Amino acid sequence: MANRGPFNLYEFFAGGGLAGLGLTGFRTTFANDLDGAKAASWRANHVDPDILRLADVWDLTPGDLPGQADLAWASSPCQDVSLAGARGGLDARRSGAFWGFWRLMTGLAEQGRAPGVIVIENVMGLLTSNHGRDFAAVCRALQDGGYVFGAVEADAALWLPQSRPRLFLIASRRPVADVGSGADPFHSARIRAAHAALPDGLRAGWVWWRLAAPPRRNTDLAALLQPDDAVDWLEDEKAAPLLDLLSPLHRARLDAAVASGERRVGAAYRRVRVENGVKVQRLEIRLDGLAGCLRTPAGGSSRQFVVVCQAGQIRVRRLTGREAARLMGLPDSYRLPTGEMAALKLMGDAVAVPVVRALADQILRPLLEDAVRTAA
Repeated sequence: MANRGPFNLYEFFAGGGLAGLGLTGFRTTFANDLDGAKAASWRANHVDPDILRLADVWDLTPGDLPGQADLAWASSPCQDVSLAGARGGLDARRSGAFWGFWRLMTGLAEQGRAPGVIVIENVMGLLTSNHGRDFAAVCRALQDGGYVFGAVEADAALWLPQSRPRLFLIASRRPVADVGSGADPFHSARIRAAHAALPDGLRAGWVWWRLAAPPRRNTDLAALLQPDDAVDWLEDEKAAPLLDLLSPLHRARLDAAVASGERRVGAAYRRVRVENGVKVQRLEIRLDGLAGCLRTPAGGSSRQFVVVCQAGQIRVRRLTGREAARLMGLPDSYRLPTGEMAALKLMGDAVAVPVVRALADQILRPLLEDAVRTAA
C-alpha cells in the first residue's frame, strides 16, 4: 500500500517558517507566531499566507486549529532556558509560552484531535534549567498526555558551517519499540545525563530515537559568503579597536593565519569573560571553517564579524543577513526582511533547515507512515 501523504502540520512559534520548510512530506495547515515582523516573513515565503495566525499562543483556543494535525512542531522561545541567558526557566514569561502550547495540545486531546507526533525544539539549556526540573516537567506533560518520548541533540555543524547544537524532544502518541541504545552521536553526554536524572516512571516512557549522521560536510564558511566587493568593510579606525579585544591566544591564531600567506576566513564575535575576577569584553575568533551560533542581534555578543586574512592584511566586516540565511540552510530565493537587523533577528531565532529535514526523513515521517500501515 502506498504511504499516505503529505501529513498535516501545525507549526507553533513559526518565525520565518524554517521548520516547515525542512519538514518534507508535510503540509502546514496552521501556523502561529506573536512577532509581526516574523509573521510577515512567513507570509512572504508561503503560497497560502492566511494559514498563519498572528497571536499570543495563550490567546488561541483548540477551535482556532483546523482539522487534526499529524505533527505539531513547537520551537518555543528559549531565552530563559538558554545557557547564555538568565536561566529563569519555564516559569519565566517567554519560555513559559510552552505551557500555552501544551494547553492547546491538551484541549485537542479532549476533542479526540491530538497530534500523533509532537516535536519540541529548544536550546540545550532546557536539559539543566532549574536543576533539570524544567525538562522533567515537559517530559511529565508528554507522558500524562499519552505520549512516549525521547530527545536528540543535533548540531547544525554536521550539515552546515555553523556551530548550532539544539535539543529536539520527539514524542509519539503510539507506543514505539525502543529503536536505539543511547550510544550514537545524537545522544550526547548531556542527553544521557538528563535521561539518567529523570524519575524512574519517566524513564520508562523514554525512546532512544535513531538518527544517522549525514555524509561528511564539504562546505565551509568561506563558501557561503558574499563576494568581497559586494559587502561593506569596516574602516581601519573601527576594525583596529575591535581586534584589540582579542586575547593573546586568539591574537596568536589570527597572526598565524596572516603569516600563512593564504587567504583565511574566520568568524568572530564579542563575549564577556571573567579574567582574574574581572569582567572583560573579548573578541573571540574561530578559523576552523565554522561560524559561531547565530543569535538575535540584541546585545554586543550577538552580531558576528567576518575576518579575512589575505596578502598580509586583515579586513573585518559584519556578517550579512543573506549570509546568515545561508548558514541556516536557506536558498537565496527565500525572501528576507529588507533591514539587516530584522533579517539577522529572524535567522538568530530560527532552526536549521537541513537538521529538520533529517528528522523528518528518518524519524517523523516513518513514525506516521507506520501508523498508516498498521491502521490499514
